[in-house]
This record gives sequence, C-alpha cells and structure tokens, in this order.
Amino acid sequence: MKEGIHPEYRDIVVHDLSCDFKFITRSTVQTRETIKFEGQDYPLLKIEVSSESHPFFTGKHKIVDTAGRVEKFRQKFGGVGSKTRAAG
Repeated sequence: MKEGIHPEYRDIVVHDLSCDFKFITRSTVQTRETIKFEGQDYPLLKIEVSSESHPFFTGKHKIVDTAGRVEKFRQKFGGVGSKTRAAG
C-alpha cells in the first residue's frame, strides 16, 4: 500500500436513532461527534435505519396487495393506450 493516499480505517460507533441501538463497526467515514461506548471514545455516526429497525430484518414488513393496485389502476385509466385492448 502506498503511504498517505488511503483514508484512515478505524472503529466507529453507529447509532440507529429510530430505536436507540448502537454498535461498533469499522469505517473510513469522517465524523465530527464522538461518544464514550464500552469505556472508550469512538467517532459517532448517526443513521435513521439499520438492520435493527428495518422492517425487512425485523419481520414487521407489510405485504403490498399488488393485484388490488393493478385493478385500481385499470379502473382509473381503463384501457387507454393498452396493447391488450387493441389486440382484443
């Protein structure tokens, strides 16, 4: 590796603001804030969504009714510009 061209790769604390979850990871991100975590000072990165709060990972995601959306679209716009209507 060449000296002086790579950013500093260090431990940081990531704070998920939506569920107040903190974890340590490594990153080159530049931060202005620091936090005392598990007895040491770390740079702090604040985020809105992590695997702890994202619906896909928590199992709380809702199923989208795609058939209902298609039907609603067809009622609203009918067959305007539809290739299937012209063929049928």
